[in-house]
Amino acid sequence: MNRILAAVFLVLLLQACSKEPDAPALTAVKPVPATVAWVKPEGANIEAIFEQARAASKPVFLYWGAVWCPPCNQIKATVFNRQDFIERSKLFVPVYLDGDTQGAQKLGARFKVRGYPTMILFKPDGTELTRLPGEVEPSQYMEVLNLGLVSGSSVKESLARALGADSASLTPQVWRQLAYYSWDQDEAQLVPPKDRAQTLHKLALACPAAEREASSRLALKAVVAAAQEKVALPQQAAALTRVQQILGDAVLARSNLDVLVNYAPDMLERLTPAGSPARADLKASWIAALDRFAADASLSYADRLSAVSTKVALAKLGQAKSDKPALDAALLAQVRAAVQAADKAASSTYERQSVIPNAADVLTEAGLLDESDAMLKAELPKALSPYYHMLGLAGNARQRGDKAASLDWSEQAWNASKGPATRLQWGGSYVNRLIELSPQDSARIEKAVAGVLTELDAVPETFYERNRRGLEKMGQRLLAWNSKGEHAVVIRKLKAQMDGVCSRLPAQDESRAACAAVFKPHAAVAKT
Repeated sequence: MNRILAAVFLVLLLQACSKEPDAPALTAVKPVPATVAWVKPEGANIEAIFEQARAASKPVFLYWGAVWCPPCNQIKATVFNRQDFIERSKLFVPVYLDGDTQGAQKLGARFKVRGYPTMILFKPDGTELTRLPGEVEPSQYMEVLNLGLVSGSSVKESLARALGADSASLTPQVWRQLAYYSWDQDEAQLVPPKDRAQTLHKLALACPAAEREASSRLALKAVVAAAQEKVALPQQAAALTRVQQILGDAVLARSNLDVLVNYAPDMLERLTPAGSPARADLKASWIAALDRFAADASLSYADRLSAVSTKVALAKLGQAKSDKPALDAALLAQVRAAVQAADKAASSTYERQSVIPNAADVLTEAGLLDESDAMLKAELPKALSPYYHMLGLAGNARQRGDKAASLDWSEQAWNASKGPATRLQWGGSYVNRLIELSPQDSARIEKAVAGVLTELDAVPETFYERNRRGLEKMGQRLLAWNSKGEHAVVIRKLKAQMDGVCSRLPAQDESRAACAAVFKPHAAVAKT
């Protein structure tokens, strides 16, 4: 409560205590809840914000997200509304960058961010300090944020030291900063993707034994990187033993919950051969850890739901793809209970935009398609971004083999979507689904593509980052659809429409080349 409100409240309180018989009844003034004072760039120009940061000697915290994105809404519901985050935000310049705002995609390309959400902490001079992991628990997130704020060096500088001769001199805080860096969203800022597994393995070995949490996290991340990039895993037998030890240690497993939940199938397949006793043992240990998470009342219902979802994924490993996977009755009952609990617990709009799609997805993965549909449809009237839920309904219909319903929901999702980048993404998704499920309907495909291209704003900012990738993907799908020349007339008309957009771009701007390459086969598009 500020001083003016406090003074007003005191006056009102004294009046309320008066013994005057005719004194009116008064209602206490409630303090306005504190919020983060987000700063939003003007278009693609962020220089003024960094000038403000330099003048105030404050770091810059950049959030890159989207209104519809479930993980973004989870961050809003669990981190950005925390009082300690709001207080910390006074120590930096908080920048809110929504992917649908003008210039956002160009800034995304500049800062090398791809997925929503990405959060980066910069020094006042614009040097990147660290990338924060959005998937960890809020308390861990706050610790990582604090480490970044007090650190005298960037993660890049810390990495060089950790891999060098003076690694023994690094403080525990530096090792934790390296361990909790958002390696999955590094975008080759520190190391090329193909070298990430080896780098993380070296860090895990160099990390002091006393730093058990940091060391275990680095070891797990090395396995994840090897699985994602399909590269050799250094000392695979030792890595398997280490993962088994972490799963069996309740404290270490709990601190690495996000890794063990989000990457279990990939890690399991990378560490052990299919059908081997080693895989059976590792899977049993993993399920035991997941059951501990699912029953842990100190975790959010969303995290507990995620643990059950991972159990479903592990149960389906090795099974043929089917809309009715072979799951035992106990696991199905656990799925339903976790979904109901998460649905009941999620109260805020942001939280529900995160929890409901995830809960519906768990039901889908468990083969409970009708229940997944019912959950999504019930949420549509009150959802923050219902068009995201419609994609879930489209996916369920496709899994059933109902092509017409899948296309109908996909089209509805595109029609309902909001924001230029989002509409381009949803429109491209609808086109791709049309080509997949109804390739013979050239009139519908032409109409959909023309609709997407009509909405393109002929400015350079349109042809960056997610927008550019979405257009490239759609263009390549269309060229493959016309591989035998049977749709040449349609492609010529669409290409002419695209050329009209490209012609309005500055002649020497790299965005024009990106625009012109959309309908070129296997185009080597310059990365903008």
